[in-house]
Amino acid sequence: MQKHNIKLDHIAQGLSIDIYAVIADTLFKVNDAPENNEAEYQLVEGCFYQYKLTDGYCLAKDEVVEISNFNPSEGRISPNTYVGTLAIPILKNSNKIGELKLEVQSIKTSYRKDYRFMLESITKHASDLILQTNSPVNQTFEVNNEANAKTLYQQFCFVKSIIETEDFEVAIQQIVKAPVTEWTSKTENRDIRSLKKLNSKDVRNLLHSQNRLKLPTNHSLTKKGIESIALKIPTSIKKETTDTPENRFIKHVLETFLFFCEEIQLRSKNGSRLNEEAKLISNKLENHLQHNLFKEVSRLTSIKLNSPILQKKAGYREVLKTKLMFDLSAKLIWLGGEDVYGGGSKRVSKLYEYWLFFKLLEAIKHIFNIDSEEYKKLIGKTDDKLGLKLKEGKQIALKGTYISKERELSIQFSYNKTFGISYRNDISKEGSWTLQMDPDYTLSIWPKELKEEEAERTEQIVHIHFDAKYKVKNKKDNTKFKPEDVFKMHAYKDAIRRTGGAYILYPGTDIEPTNFKGFHEVLPGLGAFAIRPSEENSGIEYLINFINEIKDHFLNRASQRENVASKTYNITKDGISKPLNEPIPEYVYGKKLIPDETYVLVGYCKSEEHLKWIEDKSLYNFRMDSNRGALKLTTETLNAKYLLLHMQGDKFSSKLYTIKKTEFRVTRKATLVRLKYPNPRQKNYLVIGVEKCNNKEFRDVLWRFKDLENYKLGRASAIPYIASLTELMNNKET
Repeated sequence: MQKHNIKLDHIAQGLSIDIYAVIADTLFKVNDAPENNEAEYQLVEGCFYQYKLTDGYCLAKDEVVEISNFNPSEGRISPNTYVGTLAIPILKNSNKIGELKLEVQSIKTSYRKDYRFMLESITKHASDLILQTNSPVNQTFEVNNEANAKTLYQQFCFVKSIIETEDFEVAIQQIVKAPVTEWTSKTENRDIRSLKKLNSKDVRNLLHSQNRLKLPTNHSLTKKGIESIALKIPTSIKKETTDTPENRFIKHVLETFLFFCEEIQLRSKNGSRLNEEAKLISNKLENHLQHNLFKEVSRLTSIKLNSPILQKKAGYREVLKTKLMFDLSAKLIWLGGEDVYGGGSKRVSKLYEYWLFFKLLEAIKHIFNIDSEEYKKLIGKTDDKLGLKLKEGKQIALKGTYISKERELSIQFSYNKTFGISYRNDISKEGSWTLQMDPDYTLSIWPKELKEEEAERTEQIVHIHFDAKYKVKNKKDNTKFKPEDVFKMHAYKDAIRRTGGAYILYPGTDIEPTNFKGFHEVLPGLGAFAIRPSEENSGIEYLINFINEIKDHFLNRASQRENVASKTYNITKDGISKPLNEPIPEYVYGKKLIPDETYVLVGYCKSEEHLKWIEDKSLYNFRMDSNRGALKLTTETLNAKYLLLHMQGDKFSSKLYTIKKTEFRVTRKATLVRLKYPNPRQKNYLVIGVEKCNNKEFRDVLWRFKDLENYKLGRASAIPYIASLTELMNNKET
């Protein structure tokens, strides 16, 4: 079993702790930990560790630390999904005497880089939101002396994420190597012998300046009355300088960032993560300011931010953008920030969830239109600051539309949408039919002409769920997702009403997404998309293509999913169906028999001779046109599968025939005469082919046809009518 002994003499003389890794290669001593502001001894998330502290001391019990029932100095450390610095209090006689600091690594090998990138990305998105929503913000920064440590760390993390980027570092190097210069004029007293060319002003100074030299009598100028000339004259000298407004602005930006970090150091506790990280950034900024370029540049007094150099020149453009983002982010309070880096932790999994919100929003905006007013739901004013409302457990819903000649759709993109248990199992309402479900993100789509509640009631809305999983298969395999995460998607798909699909988003290196189709179309489905924290290779294009495929699926009015949804509504809208506990055939002519959708034509047989003709010719005729007693052609009539005949004086009937083919042929009277039909009177008839029904389930069964809903009394009893097989079987004579 792997073991490390950690000396804790700085807390108490002779104090130490032994930590044992239950799983091999999951306990490390990391040499570059101080550079990343991490604890030296590091564990791995999801693993377990035994520990033994010097007798007389114990660790404070919490959700990570379990204390042995036999020896309080021993126990187990279980980081679970926690990632970051664990500061575990060490107790003696129930009093805290210090802290044991351990770093918990993510099994995702690039988690350090991911963390920095995602925090920077969220800062950019939040700043863009402020600009999009025209939210009022004072673009200056002062450290609020009343702010608590959590708020300071939150602000610092935002600011750090934009200062500590590769783009910012490259921009400073570009400026240092090729700074903007300008020519300035400076007046100096110069020896006239060093001047190569004199202008008119120089000539005047030559004649009138002090400190003059008498010319020899034979000099050519004496003949013109000039007896002396000045040895030195004030002349204008042009000189190239780096002390330009743009360079002063760059120096001002670096000093502003440095001032911010130094203020953070003063306001934070010595030795804390916040204090140490602020020192690291301060050192970097001071190194930049030590360059000769910035020593020669004076302080900034004023500058136009629309300067072509600041707007367009490489390096300067990036620093200007960073400064504008700094001004915004320094005023930004993120309500969900405590979930990510509260207490010095680095909850990469939670940060990944927040980052994915913006990536999904970005993908949805490629296809659907979301009004700018909707973004105000993400940014809210709090005192003198702006709050990013993205927070675990807090629901946010942004509405949008898709308008095309094929169809108009409404959409809603939700974060933390809760699907509670439907009240009294009301299937017309949104929710789950088992337990409460809380997917991270939900994209809901429905026809624009319907309100959301009506779309739920009529089965016309579809919910597609996504869950953020900052997990990979294992530490050695960062490509695949964990199968158990897909199992949870099955729970969403099965429990949440009107769910079309459920998908996990994970930071794997797989290129192609995994998409399981329930049938032949994109929905219903389950799957997984590898979305990586990266600027250029995030995998978001596959998610955009998928959402675009869903949009095209909704534009297809003949989709199987929509057909099933429509039939589901028609079947379930009237509540529980009437029971039918009678034997009936499973199939009729090779098709599954659904009693509510299987129809029986009830016809009149006028005589025994008529009945014999029907059975001999395997035909039955109906009156047509507008004649009294004509058959009404409806969808049910044209799709009837059986024919039940009754005769005058019958109370019950067992004369059931199978309709060979639902094909009504218009037949002239002369044809029926030729077929020896007894006494035809109408000009034309509708004729169908029938045969005696031999299904064992219907043998010797009598039906009370007079009790059927569409039966009419008197002479109208001969008029043909339709009944469902369910109704017919419920009127079976016993």
